[in-house]
Amino acid sequence: MKRLWSNRDQRPLQSSLTLDFLLFICILFFLVIVYYLFINLDVTHMFEKNKIADPELKVEASAYRDNLEHGIETKRLLRSGGWIEILGQDKKVIDVVGEKKDDVTQYTDNQLLNNLENGEDQAYFYSLTTRNNENESEWLLLKIPREVIDISINSDPLVEYFNHSLSYYVFLGVGMVLLLIIVYSYWVARRIRKPLRIITLGLKQMIEGNYDTRISLYAEKEFSQIGETFNYMADVIEKTTKEKRQAEESKKRMMVDLSHDLKTPITSIQGFAQALVEGRGEDEERQKRYLTYIYNKSSQVTKLIQNMVELLKIDSPDFLLRMERHELGEFIREIVADSYGEIEQKNFILQLNVPEQEVFASFDAELLSSVVHNLISNALTYNPPGTHLRVEVIPSESEVTIEIADTGVGIPEELWSTLFDPFVRGDKARSTTGGTGLGLSIAMKNTEKMGGTLHLSRGKKEPTVFTIRIPK
Repeated sequence: MKRLWSNRDQRPLQSSLTLDFLLFICILFFLVIVYYLFINLDVTHMFEKNKIADPELKVEASAYRDNLEHGIETKRLLRSGGWIEILGQDKKVIDVVGEKKDDVTQYTDNQLLNNLENGEDQAYFYSLTTRNNENESEWLLLKIPREVIDISINSDPLVEYFNHSLSYYVFLGVGMVLLLIIVYSYWVARRIRKPLRIITLGLKQMIEGNYDTRISLYAEKEFSQIGETFNYMADVIEKTTKEKRQAEESKKRMMVDLSHDLKTPITSIQGFAQALVEGRGEDEERQKRYLTYIYNKSSQVTKLIQNMVELLKIDSPDFLLRMERHELGEFIREIVADSYGEIEQKNFILQLNVPEQEVFASFDAELLSSVVHNLISNALTYNPPGTHLRVEVIPSESEVTIEIADTGVGIPEELWSTLFDPFVRGDKARSTTGGTGLGLSIAMKNTEKMGGTLHLSRGKKEPTVFTIRIPK
């Protein structure tokens, strides 16, 4: 019952239609009562106008002999305006049952004989019978107003006394019921059609490509659920479309950047190779320098291609993620140990903070190793000698945080919003030195694949702080 009387937007359609039908029945019942009262008043008006008596009224005096004062027949007689006179042997009125309406107190035999003929000019209808008393013989004289007797005895069926014809009442009643049904049907259809029209218009807008369309419905629970589902679907489509558009734009930008990054080293390789072919590398030292340039540039091209393959492999639906639970402290120590030679060569000051107790987390060892190596490599590449490098593992209840921070030159804040996009480097001018511009993008995708997050922040003494969070 609580669901039945809840708000319309929380009420099931079945309950709402049930309430509407109950309301329709109540209105119909009320209409029947009003219609009945109307007919009753109409007929009562005719009764009062024509003084219609009880059609079962007895007009024979003998019918009142057995129970003269308290019988049912006597009550009907009194309601019709009649009365009974008790006459003695001398035809003198000795008692009256009811209200006597004339002044006659004694009758002669001739008067009684004439009145018992009940002529049309008489004011009252007469009926006489004997009433045996223990002491003497008595007479019962019945008197009823003549107009009541005329109508009561000669009356037609009750319908003849309607104020209008019977067909009038029938058509009036049917018309009122039909009108109520039409109004009820229109009301129910409108309540269903209105939300359907809003949903149809919303779908039409979506078909036309207006994916920002949202609908608001105040209707039954089923319609509200359809509206919520529609808005959710619109959100998903709009988000998917936006992501697809961004992906296409990113793909185009990636192709342009890739062609630019490949063209520069390949052009250098071609230039130095042509110089060697033409014999411009006359001395051995120059030839060695040219070959070194060719080797370095070809290595850069190889690294760029490898990073592109890795980036595409991460986005591939066939990518196999190997998530396992590992001890993270020793894992980070091994990664830092692999990079320690380069850290010493760059004269960096290392600060490694790993808890003594074991710290377990769920991650793909190959992906996390790639992420940490990439962040350490970037710190070594873009910062001057003497920079402090901090690698710290911070456990918590639900996740483990890995911070890789440095006190180097930092990254311009205008690049923070696009830093994890492909082909974005810390140097704003996109110089030909440094990495491929894909490392941070790959690191971000690898972290997200493991269900973690990677973001950049700034500390008081450390302008660059990369924070990796992975679930336990």
